[in-house]
Amino acid sequence: MFNLLWGAGFVAVNFALFLVCYRLFGKNGLYTWIGAATLLANIQVVKTIEIYGIVMTLGNTIYATIYLTTDLLNEKYGEKEARKAVWFGFFTMLMSLIIMQMVLHFKPGADDFSQESLEIIFGMTPRIVIGSLCAYFVSQFLDVRIFSRLKVAYPSRSQLWIRNNGSTGLSQLVDTLIFSSIAFIGLYPWDVWWEIAITTYVLKFVISAASTPVIYLARSFKFADER
Repeated sequence: MFNLLWGAGFVAVNFALFLVCYRLFGKNGLYTWIGAATLLANIQVVKTIEIYGIVMTLGNTIYATIYLTTDLLNEKYGEKEARKAVWFGFFTMLMSLIIMQMVLHFKPGADDFSQESLEIIFGMTPRIVIGSLCAYFVSQFLDVRIFSRLKVAYPSRSQLWIRNNGSTGLSQLVDTLIFSSIAFIGLYPWDVWWEIAITTYVLKFVISAASTPVIYLARSFKFADER
């Protein structure tokens, strides 16, 4: 019960900080959030929690806000800006991966106490790294594309929930299947693989659906340089 209640509060804090970031820094704040979210998601994913007997990894909440961010960029500033943000996030992931792998290969000093912990957090196996990069690249660009198509089919301001949930629901399914396949097929039996994939996707979708009021609120923000 504690993890469930704490998790609900955790989701609310993530959404609140997202809104604060956008309110304070405008469009630049959204790019900042993309960079921070990609880094934090890959750090949090190494921690597992259990809610009502279901084991899951952290990182899904902050990762879901990346879709929220690109959808908001697409809604207010257009597909080109959303694609730019996806490339920014991909570069952030790749840059942090390369730098931290080099950091791990430095020979630690005699009094160093951080090497083992850094290896646990950043020493991800190649399959997980490749799976994460591929899933992000494909699903994020797919999300931008679907959102733009839905924007044409459902252009009303009141239909933002269709654009947001429709694009995110499909792209997160692709994200989950790509990552789970690359990272876990062959390591777990099929029944375990399906359980991981299904629970991961359901959690991501629930969090994304909960973000619907957030994107409506964020869209209403006005900035002097955008009028």
